Amino acid sequence: MATTTSINPYTGQELNSYKNQTLKEISVIIDLADKRFYNWRETSFAHRKKLMLAAASELRKNKKEYAETMTLEMGKPISQAIAEIEKCAWVCEYYAENAEKQLQNEVINTDAHKSYISFEPLGVILAIMPWNYPFWQVFRFAAPALMAGNIGVLKHASNVFGSALNIEKVFKRAGFPDNCFTTLLVGSDAVEKIIENEKIKAVTLTGSGPAGSSVASIAGRNIKKTVLELGGNNALVVMKDCDMQKTIDTCVQARFQNTGQSCIAGKRLLIDETIAEEFVEKMLVKVRELKSGDPMDVETFIGPLARTDLAKDLEKQVNASVKAGAKLEIGGKRQGAYFEPTILTNVADIMAVFNEETFGPALSVTTFKTVEEAIELSNNSKFGLGVSIFTKKIEEIEKLAFRFDEGAVFINELVKSDPRLPFGGIKQSGYGRELSEDGIREFVNRKTVFINK
Repeated sequence: MATTTSINPYTGQELNSYKNQTLKEISVIIDLADKRFYNWRETSFAHRKKLMLAAASELRKNKKEYAETMTLEMGKPISQAIAEIEKCAWVCEYYAENAEKQLQNEVINTDAHKSYISFEPLGVILAIMPWNYPFWQVFRFAAPALMAGNIGVLKHASNVFGSALNIEKVFKRAGFPDNCFTTLLVGSDAVEKIIENEKIKAVTLTGSGPAGSSVASIAGRNIKKTVLELGGNNALVVMKDCDMQKTIDTCVQARFQNTGQSCIAGKRLLIDETIAEEFVEKMLVKVRELKSGDPMDVETFIGPLARTDLAKDLEKQVNASVKAGAKLEIGGKRQGAYFEPTILTNVADIMAVFNEETFGPALSVTTFKTVEEAIELSNNSKFGLGVSIFTKKIEEIEKLAFRFDEGAVFINELVKSDPRLPFGGIKQSGYGRELSEDGIREFVNRKTVFINK
């Protein structure tokens, strides 16, 4: 039987070994999930709310336990791991309090005696999730899906199986019935057969473009809905009238949190050429202050990347860009899975660090002369997840928000996900939305009910 081994990226030591489930075992799990659905969909919102609030309580109560596993498996600094667990509790509380209102019947006035739209659960939903936010990516799907009356089956990234099992544990400890949420311990080679199972009604994926394309293709052949949250190459657009120090602080956070391993990280710094030199000098001071080291140390801000091959990929992108004419201001060196916080200036749009997604602590800097050029540079990407714009002329920039080809425009703030707001992208960043009312309505049947006397 095949096994999957997890490795601590900071120490290189083996953490655990997991037996991969067979297709027969997976089929049994899906059968049990499907049987649970027909009972679970009959439960009241009040009952689901009670359980979801219990899940939030469990997350807060044992956040250190769950955070430590996350840190050991993929290297996230422990303080950021704890913050991730706390955010998961927030999304559980949000949907516990709002799901019933978000899914209440929508009355439509027609020539009928009565007509309305009801929002009914679909059944068993497969979630294919990545390692970079091992809890948050899952909970922002699971909380609305379960509150809507659906059942969740998780295929997590192979290097975070411990976190995947912990998520299943959260729901069990909270009192959810068996088979409401189940983790599958399988590799990506099993995904096609899972999607083809007739009891899987829809698929949500957060991950790379190639993974999204493959999953969408398989689901499409089987006429199943998908929601895809894929890569990003977000721009940080800095206007000359910005509040410089606040903008620097926000940009450093936007690029370097989670050691730069985030789809919504600000990866391309686009800055007005008249302030570029001063801005970069002050930013370098801030970046030098970031503490690298053991991710279990609460003072650590930059840990290792989740795997050595990811650090090597980033190294290639940085080296290729320097060879093409970019100037290395700081960083650029790799040691195992660790990559130094890196800033490159004099970056042109033909360089790897500009036109490819960099998944690690490297920031490219490109200057512009006019706001028109800034918009053009920002849109010069196959991705369209989000953009941050920093300025004191808020009303002027707000009027231009429609010209940015993105799923989100944040003014004087880093792009972030919030349970109250829809989250998702356009272009190669995917389709569909998570979170808010939009997220909970992705995996429901919008049923028209028309009644005449």
